[in-house]
Amino acid sequence: MKKLLIVLSLVALIFVGCGNDSEESSDKNILKVGATPIPHSELLKQVKEKLADDGITLEIVEFTDYVKPNLALNDEELDANFFQHSPYLEDFNDKNDADLISLAKIHVEPLGLYSNKYKDVKTIEKGSSIAIPNDPTNGGRALLLLENEGIIKIDKDAGLLATEKDIVDNPMELDFKALEAAQIPRSLDDVDLAIINGNYALEADLTPTEDAILIEGKDSPYANVIAIRSEDKDNENLKALASALQSEEIKEFIKENYDGGVVPAY
Repeated sequence: MKKLLIVLSLVALIFVGCGNDSEESSDKNILKVGATPIPHSELLKQVKEKLADDGITLEIVEFTDYVKPNLALNDEELDANFFQHSPYLEDFNDKNDADLISLAKIHVEPLGLYSNKYKDVKTIEKGSSIAIPNDPTNGGRALLLLENEGIIKIDKDAGLLATEKDIVDNPMELDFKALEAAQIPRSLDDVDLAIINGNYALEADLTPTEDAILIEGKDSPYANVIAIRSEDKDNENLKALASALQSEEIKEFIKENYDGGVVPAY
C-alpha cells in the first residue's frame, strides 16, 4: 500500500511539473504591448493574426496619455509599448534613469497647426492664443514647426527641447498656453490656434492633410517607435512584432486609412 502511495505521489509530481513547464512556455509566447488608440492600437490589431500564426499571443493594453506607458514598461508590466517618438523616449530615460530603447521605427504622425478661427497662417492676428503640448519633446517640436514657418524665432542653442522661454523673437505676440497633448483637441474652441499631435488629431476626427493650416513635412525626424527594455533587444517574439509592423501590408493599411495623417517610416 505504501509503495502504491509513493508511486501515485511521484506521478502527481510529474504531472504538476509538466503543467508548470507548459504554463511557463505559454507565458513566454504572450506579448503585452501598451499603445494609444489611434493609430497605434489599430496597427497592432492588424498584426495580431499574423503573430498568432507564429504562435505568439498579442495582448494590447490601451493608454490615453503619454506618461503611463513608459512607466509600465519600465516596471515590467508590459513587454513593449508603441506610442512615442525617439526624442520623447530619450527624454523619459534621462529624467527617470531608465534604459528603454527603440526596437524599430514604424511611422510618422505629422504635427499640425489647427484653428477654428483662421484658415491660413497669413491671416493670424497679433496677440492670438495658441495651445502647444506641455511635454518637453512635443512642445519643442511645436515651436520648431512655428519657427520653420518664420512665425517665431528660437534661441539657436535650445535644441529639440526648446520651451516658450527659448523664444527670442515673437513678432505676432502669440500667447502660448502649454497643455497636456491629449487635451488640446478638446481645447480648440478655447484658443485661437492649437498645435496637435497626429494621433490625437485623428482621434478628434481631424484630417491633418485637410484641416491643418500648417503641417510637418513627411521627412520629420519624429518617427514613432516600438520601445522595449534594453535587456530584451534579442527577444525573438519582439523581433517578430517589429517585422510584422514593418510589413508591406501595414504600409498599405496606413496609406489607405489615415489620409496622410500617418506616414510609413520604413
